[in-house]
Amino acid sequence: MATKKKNGDELMQEALEEEHRIRKAFKDKNWSEIKSSDSWVIFKVMSEFVEGFEKMAKIGPCVTIFGSARVKPNNPYYKMAEDIAERLVQQGYGVITGGGPGIMEAGNKGANKAGGKSVGLNIYLPHEQKGNIYIDADKLITFDYFFVRKVMFVKYSQGFIVMPGGFGTLDELSEALTLIQTKKIGRFPIVLVGKKFWEGMIDWIKETLVVEKMVHEEDLDLFNLVDTPEEAVAVIDDFYGKFLLSPNF
Repeated sequence: MATKKKNGDELMQEALEEEHRIRKAFKDKNWSEIKSSDSWVIFKVMSEFVEGFEKMAKIGPCVTIFGSARVKPNNPYYKMAEDIAERLVQQGYGVITGGGPGIMEAGNKGANKAGGKSVGLNIYLPHEQKGNIYIDADKLITFDYFFVRKVMFVKYSQGFIVMPGGFGTLDELSEALTLIQTKKIGRFPIVLVGKKFWEGMIDWIKETLVVEKMVHEEDLDLFNLVDTPEEAVAVIDDFYGKFLLSPNF
């Protein structure tokens, strides 16, 4: 009974906090309050961009590995992400992740084990996410703002490896596809790993988005679907091989 009461109290507290945030969004503010609040946010955003640019500009060619924070070390996807990261380092790339547990930890672990650069772009969350232990000490950055963090992923990655994940993973994938599709950034390889996991979404894109003319059929060429670590890394290498580029470019 005590556990149920505690859980109920926690749910009530969360509901009250959510209601407070909603009401706060509708509250009228005077010009002084608006100016003070917005000025602080502007400087905080600027400081995160400055720190990110200064640290990330020195890392060299890297590939970002995305995926679920909820995956445990005994999960096949965890082991696959670790293997992919090791292979990327062996091919001359560093590895960037979101800095947290699960697939992110696996990516940093693989890079660390292979002696390569292991970068973590962490994010402050309501239930605090700490940087995992496999990130290089000088390559851990923690952000308050998701949009600043996403800029770092896109600006400093030579490719995206997208492992199974939830809303956050889908958000990063969609962002990259949109930027490439609209030519806001140059094309780089995007690799979805795990055919069983991703095929349902890809079928929906083909059968709904393409049929309804929400995207062009050629947009399907913006990403690759693979099932093994070897295939994932080969996509990255083959892409840059077309331009006679290697990770020391």
